[in-house]
Amino acid sequence: MEMRKLWDGAEVPALGLGCWAIGGPWTADGEPAGWGEVDDAESARAIAAAVAAGIKVFDTAQAYGAGHSEAVLGQALRGHPDVRVATKVGLAIDPARRALVGVDLAGIAASVEASLQRLQRDRIDLALLHLNSLPIAEAEGVFDTLEDLRLAGKIASYGWSTDFPDRAAAFAERPGFVAIEHAMNVFFRADALIPVIEEAGLLSINRSPLAMGLLGGRYAPNATFGAKDVRSRNTDWMAYFRDGQVSPDIARQLASVRDLLQSGGRTLAQGAIGWLWARSASTLPIPGFRTVAQVEDLAGALVLGPLPAATMAEVEALIQRPPEGPPRER
Repeated sequence: MEMRKLWDGAEVPALGLGCWAIGGPWTADGEPAGWGEVDDAESARAIAAAVAAGIKVFDTAQAYGAGHSEAVLGQALRGHPDVRVATKVGLAIDPARRALVGVDLAGIAASVEASLQRLQRDRIDLALLHLNSLPIAEAEGVFDTLEDLRLAGKIASYGWSTDFPDRAAAFAERPGFVAIEHAMNVFFRADALIPVIEEAGLLSINRSPLAMGLLGGRYAPNATFGAKDVRSRNTDWMAYFRDGQVSPDIARQLASVRDLLQSGGRTLAQGAIGWLWARSASTLPIPGFRTVAQVEDLAGALVLGPLPAATMAEVEALIQRPPEGPPRER
C-alpha cells in the first residue's frame, strides 16, 4: 500500500478525500460554486466507508457550502480523533445565504474558531490559506496569525492552497508550514511547482486529481452540467469544461490514454490516482466524493498502487498537453 508521512510524522495511506462536493450548492459573486444538490445522509455514509477503508485525511474549507461541508464532516467524524482534517481560511462566508461574500484577512482567528465549532474539534490538523494568488507581502500577516494559532494549540500546522511556485517557497522555512495544496492530474503535471515542493520537503496535496470528475469515469464526452454546478461556469481557472460541457481538447487527451490508465485491472479513477503517485513521492491526492460507491472505487487504488514506470512512459508518449505556461490559478 502506498503510504505518506504527514506533517505530524504519522505514516498514513497516501490518499485523502476532498469535501468540496459534499458542501452542496453555494455561490461566489452570485455564481454557482458548488457541485449541485447533495444528500447529507449519503455523505455521512461515504465518510464512514472511507474511514473503514483506512482513509486518514479529509480536506475541506469554510467556503465549501459556506460552512456546510465542515458541519457534515465534523458530525460524521465524531469519535475518530485519529483522522486528520485540513480546512482553509481567508474568505468570508454567509452561512444563511450559502454564499461566499469576500476576502477576510483580518478575521483569520475568528474563522478558525468557527471552523472548530462546525468540525466539532479542539484543534485543526492543517489550516491552508485559501487565496491562490494573494501577494506574498499580504500573506505574511496571515501566516503570522496562523503561527500564533499553532503555538496556542488551535491548529497543528499550516500551508497554502496555491498554484504559484513563488508562493509555495515564500514561507517554507517557517516551522509550522508543511504543505502546498495545488492542482495536478494527468492533464496538468505541475512541472514548475513540484520541484519547489520536493526541495522544500513539503507535502503535495493534489486538488482536482480527477480533473473535477472527468477522470472518475462517470461522464461521457457530451455530458452537461446543471445551473447549480460550478462546472457550468466559464472562468479563467476552469480548464476542463467550457459552457457547461467537457472541453473537446481535454476529451481528446483522455481518449488517448484511457486504456493505459485502466491497465492492470484499474478503474479510470484508480489509474488517475496511480499516475499521481508515480509522478512524485510527495503527493497526497484528495479526490472529491459524494457516494459510498465513489469512495469504494477510490480506496481500491490503495491496493493497486502507483502506475508502473513503463505505463507512465507510454502515457507521456501519447498524451499531448499544451505548454504549462506562466503560473496561474487552476
